Amino acid sequence: MGAPESVIALRGATASLGSRPVLRGVDLTVRHGEVVALLGANGSGKSTAVRAAIGQVPLTGGELELFGTPLRRFRDWRRVGYVPQRSTAASGVPATVREVVSAGRLARTRLRPLGRADRAAVDRALELVGMADRARDSVNALSGGQHQRVLIARALAGEPELLIMDEPLAGVDLVSQRVLADALREQVAGGVTVLLVLHELGPLAPLIDHSVVLRDGRVERVERPEQLHDLACHPQDTPTEAVGAPGAPQIETGLLT
Repeated sequence: MGAPESVIALRGATASLGSRPVLRGVDLTVRHGEVVALLGANGSGKSTAVRAAIGQVPLTGGELELFGTPLRRFRDWRRVGYVPQRSTAASGVPATVREVVSAGRLARTRLRPLGRADRAAVDRALELVGMADRARDSVNALSGGQHQRVLIARALAGEPELLIMDEPLAGVDLVSQRVLADALREQVAGGVTVLLVLHELGPLAPLIDHSVVLRDGRVERVERPEQLHDLACHPQDTPTEAVGAPGAPQIETGLLT
């Protein structure tokens, strides 16, 4: 049996923000059904890497394929769900929880009114993240953890095959972290491929197949997920965010030492 098909393939990817190089030859492959975490210190290029993977940040060099198709020819965006950082996603526009989550169906409806299947998908997404009882509430009345759940429900409502999440646990209380982990576990069980940007693994640790540590826009792959799970259980000993910093665990031949 051959290896699972590639869902994301970045090869020699370079990108800049303004005049500052951020990605410096990144090779990243995420295969069908995998859960991959991007780790690294602030400024290492994690968010830029995932934004490049969905075409929000143009590459200055290298190649990107989604589901085996070069980005310039890829059109089937309904297959991709994206959850941005909560701090960059809050628009302040008055809307109910259901209205925000319903927006996740736009790629499928192409601006047509929602049908029965669309409404059912929205209901399932709200139930999955534990927000069905807040469907009529304004998103401006939610806590940080609840707002993050809504953003994830919006992505899940589109029933994506690939789910990309940028810092889904940042600023989120432990209860919401566990709810999000349960929701993600169900998606993974259904065959969804996941790429996560994380500072720490938290309740998501058992779901992760392998991790890529970014440092100065370059990557090292960690091949031993059980070590990552140890980091999640004992973050005070070896904080993930400090990888590559003086005195922190160093990366060598793809393994934390």
